[in-house]
Parts: sequence; structure tokens; C-alpha cells
Amino acid sequence: MGLSKIARTVDVFARRPQLQERMTAQIVDSIMTYLKPRGALVLVEARHLCMTIRGAEKRNSTMRTSASRGVFEQDRAFRDEALRLLGR
Repeated sequence: MGLSKIARTVDVFARRPQLQERMTAQIVDSIMTYLKPRGALVLVEARHLCMTIRGAEKRNSTMRTSASRGVFEQDRAFRDEALRLLGR
């Protein structure tokens, strides 16, 4: 699967009005269902207009969510290593 397909998968779920946490879970579940890898880890970092324009008006605030399945969910050391490599 090419990188552009992952971006398209994200776009499919991101176009729906929903919670970021749910979207992150849907993306990782989709990867697990269609690609059948041993594991998948999805990190989503987003800026929300409700935080930057209205209400709190925190200009540079971002929200990070993650979801893991398979080996990333079962083996904490493996997950921690992946997150370390991603700089999180």
C-alpha cells in the first residue's frame, strides 16, 4: 500500500464531523481490517478551529490522539519504541 492510500484513508474519516479520538480508532481499525498487518499504530495531531478561533483562543494549541492494535497493543516495549522513533 502506498503512502497516498494512507492519506486518502485519513481523508475519508476526517471529512465526517466526529470526535478526534473516534477518528483515530477508525483509521487504525481500517488499516488492520484491509491490510491485515501484525500491528498498527496511528497518531493524529490536529489543530481545532474551536480552540484557535472561538472560545479559548489558544492559537498554537494542538490535540494528539493515538490508537494501537495488534503487536503495538500487546507489547508495551514495542509500542514505546515506535513512539520514541516518532519523537513522541
